[in-house]
Amino acid sequence: MIGVLALLVAVAALTAHTWVNATRWLRRPADRPVEVAEAVAVLLPLRDEATRVAPCLRALLAQRGVPRLRIVVLDDGSTDGTADVVRAVAGGDPRFTLLTGAAPPPGWLGKPHACHQLAARADPAATALVFVDADVVLAPYAVAAAVAELRAARVTLLSPYPRIVVATAADRLVQPLLQWLWLTFLPLRAMERSPRPSLAAAGGQFLVADRAGYAAAGGHAAVRGKILEDVELARAVKRAGGRIALADASRLAACRMYADWPALRDGYSKSLWATFGHPGAAAAVVAALLLLYAAPPLLAAGALLAGAPAVAAAAFAGYLLGVAGRVVTARATGGRWWPDALAHPVSVAFLGWLTLRSYHLRKRRHLTWRGRPVG
Repeated sequence: MIGVLALLVAVAALTAHTWVNATRWLRRPADRPVEVAEAVAVLLPLRDEATRVAPCLRALLAQRGVPRLRIVVLDDGSTDGTADVVRAVAGGDPRFTLLTGAAPPPGWLGKPHACHQLAARADPAATALVFVDADVVLAPYAVAAAVAELRAARVTLLSPYPRIVVATAADRLVQPLLQWLWLTFLPLRAMERSPRPSLAAAGGQFLVADRAGYAAAGGHAAVRGKILEDVELARAVKRAGGRIALADASRLAACRMYADWPALRDGYSKSLWATFGHPGAAAAVVAALLLLYAAPPLLAAGALLAGAPAVAAAAFAGYLLGVAGRVVTARATGGRWWPDALAHPVSVAFLGWLTLRSYHLRKRRHLTWRGRPVG
């Protein structure tokens, strides 16, 4: 019983931390018309995105509140006609530039190299750089609001996290864990104030950077070989003396990260090993997550069958507190919670399996993404 109560207290404390982060410390850029006077460059790297880039481009071309906006797109060796789709959608808009990317040199991964090329070719007058992925669709004032929040927060790098669009059962099990993990385990206020590079998080789907601070941190050249280039860029900013912040941009941006289960599985597998680093650390973290969030419903069922209703009640309360953390996260980030949050133990088990798969594939040197080796 003591062990079950200890689990209950631990989950309760983590869920309380989730609530404090979500209600007190999570930044929320304005979702109303905003105007910024500074020059802004929106930078979009593309590789084989012909089937899904059009909504992203149309949303970029429809941005308001940024009179000095320039959009730079880089076609990174696409073989599916991505560049043709980009030209057709852009339609000769004078704010728009399409670049043909060079192959990444030794020591570089594809996305950092693409972003490096984009930053180098951005309008020299631009004082803010906005990196966007092809699967992100922005609201009309998203860029203006994000840049305004960057300046209001007085940070070098702002990560406005989009609303994650879920469509399949796999999406609903796995994708909400992204926001849940950082809202539950990352002290947002301390992350903003602390200079420690280890206390950093960012999402590369939508990133806003002060150009001078980005350059001082070394830009994407500083993270050239990193699979988690977004998080590593945040750490580089901190090492250079800058500050970072996360924000909820669920009212400003939406993102459908993966089209199907194989893409989702492979997308997480390519990077989870880099999230945890040493396999021993990964094993410890996954074991703790399984103990805290997957074990309680099993313990509750076992205790009920063994005729220990008090233990069953405590374990079931632990399960409900874990579900409550998912509900808080969903409501704070524009996600769906019913009935998805009830399957939180299954979601955590999926994360454990994906982590194991990631290390297994890396050990066998089978990790690739978009036709390029990544680990």
